[in-house]
Amino acid sequence: MTETDYRIGIVGIGAIADHHAKAIRDIENATVVAGSCRTESKGRAFADEYDCDWYADYEDLLEEARPDVVTIATPSGAHLEPTLAAAERGVHVLCEKPLEITTERIDRMIDAADEAGVLLGGIFQQRFNDVVRTVRDAVAEGRFGDLSVANASVPWWRDDDYYEGTWKGTQELDGGGALMNQSIHAIDAIQWLVGAGMDLDPDTNPVEEVFAYTDVRGHSTDHVDVEDTGVAIVRYRDGTLGQLLGATSMYPGALRRLEVAGRNGTAEIHEDELATWRFRDERPTDAEVREAFSAETEASGASDPMAIDYAGHRRNVDAFLDAVDGNGAYELDGVQSRKAVAIIEAIYESAERGEPVRIS
Repeated sequence: MTETDYRIGIVGIGAIADHHAKAIRDIENATVVAGSCRTESKGRAFADEYDCDWYADYEDLLEEARPDVVTIATPSGAHLEPTLAAAERGVHVLCEKPLEITTERIDRMIDAADEAGVLLGGIFQQRFNDVVRTVRDAVAEGRFGDLSVANASVPWWRDDDYYEGTWKGTQELDGGGALMNQSIHAIDAIQWLVGAGMDLDPDTNPVEEVFAYTDVRGHSTDHVDVEDTGVAIVRYRDGTLGQLLGATSMYPGALRRLEVAGRNGTAEIHEDELATWRFRDERPTDAEVREAFSAETEASGASDPMAIDYAGHRRNVDAFLDAVDGNGAYELDGVQSRKAVAIIEAIYESAERGEPVRIS
């Protein structure tokens, strides 16, 4: 828990900004002091809801509200510019996923934060999910043996009106479709799980190579100009093999799944439920783990993006502020948050070229 009182601004007042604001409101030593967006009616409603100021421009927010931290909730392809503006003013930045839509833009954000001496962090709330952390601890301990398979599946559905008249599903601001927007949480989580069992430099991406196909299968290209369906075969640096599925084309949508398995065990997560937890060498505590995570998931983004609660965001924000306080490193700094985007970039390149693509 952070000990310093933090004044926080939120740049971009779209749907996810409510998750940011509610998460901040739940943290004792953090206060939302301002939000920015260009639409006055939306901005004033947000200001009334969270008892803060509204600015039409994030530059004015930074200059006049003078926050200690900003969280960025603009469209994905508009994260770079407010990050650079905040860093220039010595303001720490916590950015909604993806950090940006290309690694080139992310690298500019990382460089700016390093030069300014501020902390840049990303939001991937699955890393703060207790069931995901439990599986990761088992991977790190070697309970599965050498991993043979690591899969991530996001078999979701989005209606046409989700894309209609918005930045979602556009190359310019979404940077991709079902993989870059919806599936990036699962992609980050699975590479994080597998990486826990490798003796790698922390900055090295655990994924070595991908081969992929992408297409638009469930929507009209009048609504999306990026993929709504993507599949990839993955080879990790330790030889583990895996599959990635990301879709918004699979009506009515099903739970996100993560699976890791090896000679000595298998774990499978269905959203927040631990569906499989089996080992060759069982321990007395394994029954307790199965019981602790046996409840069926109530909140899922399978068909409704706003069905996901904000508890993960609260943990994410709390951890970031704790790092700003100087209480250890933030595990989702710019370099760590970049990894999932690098994997997705390689998937898009492979699908375009029709051949495997290595990740450096």
